[in-house]
Amino acid sequence: MKQEVRFMDNQRLAHIATEVRKNIIKAVTAAKSGHPGGSLSATDILVTLYFDVMRIDPKNPKWKDRDRFVLSKGHAAPALYAVLAERGYFAKEELMRLRQVGSILQGHPDMKSTPGVDMTTGSLGQGLSAANGMALAAKLDKKDYRVYVMLGDGEIQEGMVWEAAMSAAHYRLDNLTAFLDYNQLQIDGANDLVMTIKPVADKWRAFGWNVLEIDGHDYDQIKSAVEKAKATKGKPTMVIAHTVKGKGVSFMENQVGWHGSAPNEEQMKKALTELGD
Repeated sequence: MKQEVRFMDNQRLAHIATEVRKNIIKAVTAAKSGHPGGSLSATDILVTLYFDVMRIDPKNPKWKDRDRFVLSKGHAAPALYAVLAERGYFAKEELMRLRQVGSILQGHPDMKSTPGVDMTTGSLGQGLSAANGMALAAKLDKKDYRVYVMLGDGEIQEGMVWEAAMSAAHYRLDNLTAFLDYNQLQIDGANDLVMTIKPVADKWRAFGWNVLEIDGHDYDQIKSAVEKAKATKGKPTMVIAHTVKGKGVSFMENQVGWHGSAPNEEQMKKALTELGD
């Protein structure tokens, strides 16, 4: 099986990202719970990966030679679900059943229930270790698939992340690319006030990683980072993506209160109007 060649232009990616953002807002509103802020900040990276970068087949989610993606910041599941639905893994109608009993779309990703989810996540700090295992398996099996993982900036306060960072460098996992959704806010406030993670780039370099910094809402920069990661041999790549929490909805942008709060109907309508619905 060969990869479907898409090579999406940025205008098309932006259109898809807008649809994804609309569906994030609708799903979280319907569920009356969820995490819109970090889902919206992660959207452009996820859209670029799933529509322009990754070798995948929505009709065969468990294809052995597919590229893998791990959403280590599992609370941003609404973004992943909306992207998977847009890509054709399941019907968009399922998004309106987010967090309902019996739904395939629970509050955190579940690889046994949701088509397209490669790893069950939610307990912060664990996703990079899982991604390491996938990337190491590819090396041992002499497979050419690549592994992508997204971490939250508050998440990298977890010690387990740094154990995994050390391990990935030790095993020279150059088929592993991590994205840090660096919106600088977490559930209790700004990273710098809760537990500073700076200097972010220097820390990852010190752990033996190739480090890139980009605007996480610029499609050209996202694509370029992926290509640079592919060209880097002998070490994993960390892409520090500077993003805006709540991106795309003015009253949610850079507001920590929207980390884990669902909009009401009026707020949903206002958000959707801003997004052009």
